[in-house]
Amino acid sequence: MESSLEAVNFGKSIIVPSVQEMAKESMAKIPPRYERPDQDPPTISTDASIILSSIPVIDLERLAIEGSTDSELDTLHSACREWGFFQLVSSTLLEEFKIQVQNFFELPYEDKKKLWQQPDNHEGFGQLFVISEEQKLDWSDMFYVTTLPLYLRMNELFDKLPSKLRETLETYSTEVKKLAIEILGHMAKGLKMEGEEMKEMFSDGVQSIRMNYYPPCPEPDKTIGFSPHSDADALTIVFQLNDTEGLEIRKEGKWIPVKPLPNAFVVNIGDITEIISNGVYRSIQHRATVNSAKDRLSVATFYSPKLDSVLGPAPSLLGKRSPAIFQSVSAERYFKDFFAKKLNGKSYLDCLRIADGEDNTALHPYSKES
Repeated sequence: MESSLEAVNFGKSIIVPSVQEMAKESMAKIPPRYERPDQDPPTISTDASIILSSIPVIDLERLAIEGSTDSELDTLHSACREWGFFQLVSSTLLEEFKIQVQNFFELPYEDKKKLWQQPDNHEGFGQLFVISEEQKLDWSDMFYVTTLPLYLRMNELFDKLPSKLRETLETYSTEVKKLAIEILGHMAKGLKMEGEEMKEMFSDGVQSIRMNYYPPCPEPDKTIGFSPHSDADALTIVFQLNDTEGLEIRKEGKWIPVKPLPNAFVVNIGDITEIISNGVYRSIQHRATVNSAKDRLSVATFYSPKLDSVLGPAPSLLGKRSPAIFQSVSAERYFKDFFAKKLNGKSYLDCLRIADGEDNTALHPYSKES
């Protein structure tokens, strides 16, 4: 499939009210549509602290030192296999970007409305994955935008951003792309993949950014900030703007809270990397909780292969003893199908699995090159 070098509409989401505006009102109870009795309660157990202390931390500078990275590379490889998640210590300066994102969410509502989602496209302010008027909603607002490659941008939306935010977002987008490419290169070494396979797939990859705002909630135990899910991309790099906790990962059947380290990114493996690695690296379910006292802000950057690629297990990882466990699917179709569904754990990835050694194409009608 050849790239048309035209912007692609990956999907739409039903327009919903602003939770940030709602939270400004004095209320003792949340609206029924935000009540989520289906959610697991936070994990509070004697062994949670032990599990938490084991969350891997990767030092990027040590990882980058040629000839002395074996130990750090082993740590990264283990983190991707056993956790699908790690924190990455980096010296990147992010203060100006943080200020601009905070200012962005403090814009008057009338200004935000000019940046709200349109009925036919999910980019802009709103929520993602809302497919019905009856669907339960998350206690959060987000701003979602495709940033790279340039031909995929919605320029009419991007150009409406406040000028200082637009400038810092350009810089941040470029730097995080470099970081994602570097991490993926180290992952290829850990997997013992042929380096060109990873380079070819990600050199002009698709990048999107989601800025998240989680307002204080009068009934935090009855709702959820972001529904449990695994990410559909290859790699997610999260920058948390304040010290409010809320991110939780599902490990060994329990929800484990994550406390972001200073000067560190929170990085998680996405479904695409699980596919490329043929199941060696695992994407991880995660969610966001809220509280009654403080807001929480974060910026998630999603990095994926280029749009005209075919997603499937890397050929260099396959053999008689390691047959493919996932189907192949065009990247564009993969994303359009993902955004057309309600978030539900790892259910989207599961429909691409090959059952009992046979291609279960019937589970995913757009597999291969259809």
